[in-house]
Amino acid sequence: MDSYESVLLVKNEVFVFKVPPITTNRGHKAADWNLSDPQWTGRMRLVAKDKECVLKLEDKTSGELFAKCPIDKYPGVAIEPVSDSSRYFVLRIQDDNGRSAFIGVGFSDRSDSFDLNVALQDHFNWLKKSEEIEKEKDVPKPELDLKFKEGETIKINMKITKKDGSEASGKPKSKPSGGGLLPPPPGGVKIAPPPAPSITSSPSHQAPPPGKPESWGEFASAPSPNPGTATTPSNPNWVQF
Repeated sequence: MDSYESVLLVKNEVFVFKVPPITTNRGHKAADWNLSDPQWTGRMRLVAKDKECVLKLEDKTSGELFAKCPIDKYPGVAIEPVSDSSRYFVLRIQDDNGRSAFIGVGFSDRSDSFDLNVALQDHFNWLKKSEEIEKEKDVPKPELDLKFKEGETIKINMKITKKDGSEASGKPKSKPSGGGLLPPPPGGVKIAPPPAPSITSSPSHQAPPPGKPESWGEFASAPSPNPGTATTPSNPNWVQF
């Protein structure tokens, strides 16, 4: 099955310069390229297909290919930053016959070169992770032994919900305070409360102790009436009928 080509980055304006031979061991410098007179101006596309990554320089209008730069790793020989600027790079371009040459490319905005750096780093980081995943697939993994060993048990906490929607707790109920006394069981014998005090239970109406005559106050001095004879009481507040 053929894989599809994915576009990683597109920049609509890129400048191409002729790179002079390196005279020092400090690498390429953009100041030596005659930046005011670029050799070509066009569009740049960074594409990927499987593990291949190619930077293509194309015409803005027709899309005709001007040059291509296969990139096998980054940073590497295929694309190198210059020593005196972050907006310019040296590309190793190749044709279909395998011939190669070095050219300089640059952007008018520093953010464009930053986007190119990020796109290349993301692509090769993804390739590295993909290779690690493929290697892990080939390594046999030990099988997990999930069987119970002899004498091994497990404990399961179950969540029980009552009909009213509340949760039933499996914890034992705590004993009531107050010396550990429990309430009487339902349906037991009820003890009647003590009777309310009555007139006869008052201390003023209690019977006198044995051997002591009852005191009648003013009534004690009243003479015993004779039968059929009316008497006048000694208490002046009494009214005779």
